Amino acid sequence: MDAILGVNAFHADSSACLIVDGRLIAACEEERFRRIKHWAGFPSHAISYCLKSAGLGLDEVSLVAYNSNPRANLLRKAAFVLSRRPDSRLIADRLRNARKRISLAGHFEEAFPGNRLSAPIRPIGHHLAHLASAFLVSPFEDAVSVSIDGFGDFASAAWGMGRGPAVHADGYVYFPHSLGIFYEAMTQYLGFPHYGDEYKVMGLAPYGKPAYVDALRRMVSLDSEGIYRLNPAFFRHGREPVEYQWNQTAPVVGMLYTPALEKLLGPTRAPAEPLEERHHDIARSVQAVYEQAFFTLLRKLHRQYRVDALTLAGGCAMNSVANGKITLETPFRKVYIQPAAGDAGGALGAALESARVTGVATDRFRMDHAYWGPGFSDAEFEQLIRAHRSQLDQSGYRVTCSSDTKTLCAEVATSITEGQVVGWFQGRMEWGPRALGNRSILCDPRRGDMKAILNAKIKRRESFRPFAPSILREEVARWFEIDDDEPFMMKVFQIRPEKRLLIPAITHVDGSGRLQTVTRDQNPVYHDLIRQFFVLTGVPMLLNTSFNENEPIVCRPEEALDCFLRTRMDLLVLGNWQIRRIHEPGGAARMGVQ
Repeated sequence: MDAILGVNAFHADSSACLIVDGRLIAACEEERFRRIKHWAGFPSHAISYCLKSAGLGLDEVSLVAYNSNPRANLLRKAAFVLSRRPDSRLIADRLRNARKRISLAGHFEEAFPGNRLSAPIRPIGHHLAHLASAFLVSPFEDAVSVSIDGFGDFASAAWGMGRGPAVHADGYVYFPHSLGIFYEAMTQYLGFPHYGDEYKVMGLAPYGKPAYVDALRRMVSLDSEGIYRLNPAFFRHGREPVEYQWNQTAPVVGMLYTPALEKLLGPTRAPAEPLEERHHDIARSVQAVYEQAFFTLLRKLHRQYRVDALTLAGGCAMNSVANGKITLETPFRKVYIQPAAGDAGGALGAALESARVTGVATDRFRMDHAYWGPGFSDAEFEQLIRAHRSQLDQSGYRVTCSSDTKTLCAEVATSITEGQVVGWFQGRMEWGPRALGNRSILCDPRRGDMKAILNAKIKRRESFRPFAPSILREEVARWFEIDDDEPFMMKVFQIRPEKRLLIPAITHVDGSGRLQTVTRDQNPVYHDLIRQFFVLTGVPMLLNTSFNENEPIVCRPEEALDCFLRTRMDLLVLGNWQIRRIHEPGGAARMGVQ
């Protein structure tokens, strides 16, 4: 037996996966167990879960694959130091990070005392791991593969060709140039300080005009070959240390931009300050400049390789707005992005590449679903409910268990048509940052007030941020201006104009929606629920948002119940069990927002 453990450690979205005899068994992020968003450090809980899923001990692992190679690009690093003469503190900081990664074996010993790791640890280059994570699980025999993010192993982007069982990196963009750093710096400038807040800029952008594009082009330019370059006058990371906290905590990134940015655009917005038209316009301009650089690079790569299929990974592959425009703005006709495209997915790519190199994986598989995390049985749900039954009865909740999933879906679909907010907990947890119908909060997309109700009851997030639809795959062409598979909610597409007023809760201000297509093969229970709602309403989709409240998506049923009880959700579904909040006459549908 060959068991390859893939690990993304000491970086945001720490994660692990396990491949046994060439077959993916499990994959998950550490944040789901630690309950801290984007948790960074050594993913001991995720590793434990993966091993438990296969019934293996650490001593039975054949190989550990790690998505970083501290020795990569050493000549480039030396040349940078000699030519730029950066602050000595920056060099010391980079050396400390490298030593931490090299000492990975020590972290296994500390996290798993008495369970010895005898397997070798294979470092895989950060961007090669990204490329492998996308191409090696894609449906394509041949594809251009691209990785774009902040930084990893002294590079911010890589590209190459994937053919058959292998993918190779042919070209790179090196430190200090980075589209990810540009977007992150502008996210900070706009008053969104937390790691991973870039999606807020994407949500804000459609409210503005691209009035600052010319100014931002002073920060990001394109060279004669169409490769993006950052103007060092506006960024700190290339000449002085920027605070990074990646060890056993939520990631913290210090200010990335210099005072020159405020001279260019005006004062930074403080997080508590109201958003003004100027901020809307800057967000729109940031997205426009990002897209120009992104699409220019993709057009160059299409000319270079003359292949119409593309696989995409890296943190920038989470820019779903740009992703949805790839086939409109470039010659690529087919695009695949796996569900954990960011750094978490590096664990998968490292494991897949190591399996390929060592000859373990002889057959590629297509990742067409994201359900690789922990799952629970109806017996476990019943045990949890029994433990809390007295509290639930006394607090005015009604507990029932449906006889089968068809009955369950019919009952829950009816509740959604009545305006109720449903916490939906089924099957194995999703791999990646999106809730895709197993750890989801579901609502009626036809209600114009549902977005406000959700924010008041549960999410408590900025009003400009959109919610997403899950739609039956067979109905996509009737509702969107495309007809394609998108099971991972990684692309934003335009909703047909004549349909937008029918589904206001998931239609963004620009007429778009970040859709998830659902098939019976991928998720039969979720497909049946949407089908039942379709029968009742004529609308083949549900509003789907992540099952959480300013925390990581719930992993265990205990967390789902806790989230349900501390919010104003109407119904919690755990497998075939339902826990229903008993309302005053009129229920949630007439409740509105208080």
